[in-house]
Amino acid sequence: MKNKPYYSKRRIVWLIHINAVSLDKKTMSRVKYKKTCEECGDREVKPEDIVRGFEYEDDKYVVFTDEDFEKLKTKKDKNITIEKFVDISEVDPIYYDRPYYVNPTGAENAYALLLRAMEEENRAGVAKAVLGNKETLLLLRARGGQMLVNTLFFADEIQKNPAKEVNAKCSGSELALAKSIIEGMSGEFKAEEYKNEYRERVKEAIERKVAGKEIVQAKEGAPSAAVNLMEALQASLKDLHKPAKKAVRKSAPAKREKRA
Repeated sequence: MKNKPYYSKRRIVWLIHINAVSLDKKTMSRVKYKKTCEECGDREVKPEDIVRGFEYEDDKYVVFTDEDFEKLKTKKDKNITIEKFVDISEVDPIYYDRPYYVNPTGAENAYALLLRAMEEENRAGVAKAVLGNKETLLLLRARGGQMLVNTLFFADEIQKNPAKEVNAKCSGSELALAKSIIEGMSGEFKAEEYKNEYRERVKEAIERKVAGKEIVQAKEGAPSAAVNLMEALQASLKDLHKPAKKAVRKSAPAKREKRA
């Protein structure tokens, strides 16, 4: 299904999501990307003529068919097999890839029992399965009375942070100040409180374009909490580092003796 809005009079009803497409600047026709053969004069290759291969030497490949990949799968690979249960808080979010809903196709009583037990114990099941032609690490977890499965990255797929390590030192008073600012901005996470404001502006801009109007400059919203936090920390740190002013006592003027 193509992602197109339904336009009626002055109102666009968005049926799915917003996706920008590439267009030819002169003809306004959609630009399509073709798969071509590198050594065939850029001849277009049809999907049915494409096979998968692995390069074992320079410019030498061994070809694998779908049947070859299926022969490599064991019965275990074709099913999701839970290997252990872990406390869900032990799984670092950096390993999360994509979430999916799990719907039982049978054994609904066992499914409901497992779901409730996992939810009450705050446990998640670590599993593996071959999806397509790739072995995938999975995490089955309960959420709000529903079962979800998250694909996970393997440990060797997580890259090290290329940024330099920050070893700045801070004093106890500076740390206490930072903690107090964080405490003042703390609250519960509620996903429904956050809206994709940029997407809404894109929708409004599309409607204006369709109606023959110009796009107006977006108004600057309130600065983000992160920016405010850093500014508050910087300002507070400057105040901490300012030397205290010494109090200067003013000497009282000498009293003059009254002359008779």
